[in-house]
Amino acid sequence: MDGSAGAAAPYEQLRTQIAEAARAGRLPVGYKLPTVRGLAEELGLAANTVAKAYRALEGDGVIETRGRNGTFVAAAGDFAAREAAAAAQAYAERARRLGLSFEEATAAALDGLRARYGK
Repeated sequence: MDGSAGAAAPYEQLRTQIAEAARAGRLPVGYKLPTVRGLAEELGLAANTVAKAYRALEGDGVIETRGRNGTFVAAAGDFAAREAAAAAQAYAERARRLGLSFEEATAAALDGLRARYGK
């Protein structure tokens, strides 16, 4: 975890690291994640911080909790594609309501993507 000034909150850093590892295959589908308490102890974080990251990851479809059986990496590819398509549709509807042309809406979306992905 990066504790330097300007760094993202610890739960966001953890969420990002787990999500990226799952997408890259370093955490394969079905991999059992440590318990909230166990990971908190391992990383020196508060259990609430890890729980918040797990909740965000579950909301993103990256992981799934199976009750007492534990928390596992989910098959997120289809979920991510569906979520991205829904977000794109919502953006298109909003851009149209704002009166943007197709070209203006596309340029704004590309600017946002470039800013987020650093390209």
